[in-house]
Amino acid sequence: MSDIIANIDPRDLEELVAAVLRAMDYTAQTTAKGPDYGVDVIAHPDALGFEEPQIKVQVKHTTSAVGNQALGRFLGTINEGEKGLYVSTGGYTTPARREVRNHSRTVTLRDRDGFIELLLEHYPDLDQEYKAMVPLKRVYVPTEEG
Repeated sequence: MSDIIANIDPRDLEELVAAVLRAMDYTAQTTAKGPDYGVDVIAHPDALGFEEPQIKVQVKHTTSAVGNQALGRFLGTINEGEKGLYVSTGGYTTPARREVRNHSRTVTLRDRDGFIELLLEHYPDLDQEYKAMVPLKRVYVPTEEG
């Protein structure tokens, strides 16, 4: 699964993250191509975007860990009443994780494996075009449990 994620185009990964959020019953869409000022996806708990919290998402498709400077720029986009989600396929440095713990705004960090967990959990509810992007097949394995 990691190989599939590693080979997805960065813009397609943003779309996949938005699709997973939609599978989680959020209304989510990617921002326009071009300068996004640190926000790749906007999500809301309701279809019209009236309910809080608005969730701002940054997606970094990289092999290197995100540092506290890049994370700090994203934290600067999170306003009162908003939440943040940062998905980095390269993970995070220790100072970056510390930055999130010490910040007044709520931001969740997901590395590649954490995103894959979310994807697998909500895979059955994904739209077909995103299932085609990450084709999986359900396999049943016998267990000793009764």
